[in-house]
Amino acid sequence: MKPQDIVLLLKIISIDDNLWNQSSVAAELGISQAEISESVARSKNSGLLDAKGKIVMKHALAEFLQYGIRYVFPQKPGAVVRGIPTAHSASPLNAEIESNEKYVWAYAKGKARGQSIEPLYLSVPEAALKDEKLYELLAITDAIRVGRSREKEMAVEYLKKYLNIA
Repeated sequence: MKPQDIVLLLKIISIDDNLWNQSSVAAELGISQAEISESVARSKNSGLLDAKGKIVMKHALAEFLQYGIRYVFPQKPGAVVRGIPTAHSASPLNAEIESNEKYVWAYAKGKARGQSIEPLYLSVPEAALKDEKLYELLAITDAIRVGRSREKEMAVEYLKKYLNIA
């Protein structure tokens, strides 16, 4: 697995259409079509996509994100920078969690200031701004990666709601 595999899987969930195609997803994510193709192959191999490479195996993805992402793609908050809010500083968690600690993806056009969180892939900030559902899924994923136990629990609950699993 590579971090962009998670970004792709979350984008497929965001699209919510089994007829998605690799070229349009590559353009929307700012990832080359070749890398999208390789990502699909890795995700099929790991059991996170179906055999045709079109449908996300939601239970498997939820399990991986809940229990594995913080170990496979760990992240510690860094320096205070300008950027786009993520984790508990972004929707939907920011409606329920009040914190003086703000987490952001560094982004020159961002309007928020907070501790930097390295996005799963370089193009994540721009891709998130184009797709609100993807943005929320990525922020939830970051909350699982860097949050304390309360934030992680809330993030997992939101993730399960987005994936329509109990």
